[in-house]
Amino acid sequence: MPELPGATSMDLLLWRHAEAEEGDDDLARPLTERGQRQAEVVAAWIRARQPKRLRILVSPAARTRQTVEALRLPFETERRLAPDADTSALIAACDWPQAGGAALIVGHQPVLGRLAALLLAGHEADWSIRKGALWWLSNRVRHGETQTVLRAVIAPELVG
Repeated sequence: MPELPGATSMDLLLWRHAEAEEGDDDLARPLTERGQRQAEVVAAWIRARQPKRLRILVSPAARTRQTVEALRLPFETERRLAPDADTSALIAACDWPQAGGAALIVGHQPVLGRLAALLLAGHEADWSIRKGALWWLSNRVRHGETQTVLRAVIAPELVG
């Protein structure tokens, strides 16, 4: 059966910020030294496999911006990805799956785990994404059915 006309495939990479220092000002908390190393090893993994037309969206928190800076690629700071975001805000920010191409969201728990659950299982659940870890999802249409496929889960300690 052919794919549906106008069907769009899209890659969505969900990258939880690396380990950050504790602090009262949640948006200002910087990465720890360990967090900087976590960001570097996952960034190297992403660069080696980077999808074409990658749009990078980052929470306004310091720890997410420091995490993505390890990629050394242009990114957009997106207020809708702040620590208090919900799954609909993340979907709207990256225009999943209508935008096509690829989007990398650098954000926070619990919303990243909830989004992964929603896209893979069809309902939100409190799935845990480790600090510094990356989940790579793809949207595709097969036999007239839209599917979300888990392509990779990468933890910093497994690639570094």
